[in-house]
Amino acid sequence: MSVLKKISGKDCIKILCNKFGFAIKRQKGSHIVLVKETNNGKIVTVVPNHKELKTGTLKGVLELAKVDEEDFIKFQ
Repeated sequence: MSVLKKISGKDCIKILCNKFGFAIKRQKGSHIVLVKETNNGKIVTVVPNHKELKTGTLKGVLELAKVDEEDFIKFQ
């Protein structure tokens, strides 16, 4: 079983943009909206720009982004 490390919102955004093809769409307060265009439509996720994301928050971000935790951990 894999374990997600503590990670900042900024680092999470970098990984999603550089490794999974997301782009920053907009920001409201500390919440940054990322979008990825696919053949099946848009995938949208929201990342809070916090110093440290709680594990549950990160799991929610990855679930919205349709990114497997195992794949994400490779880039942490």
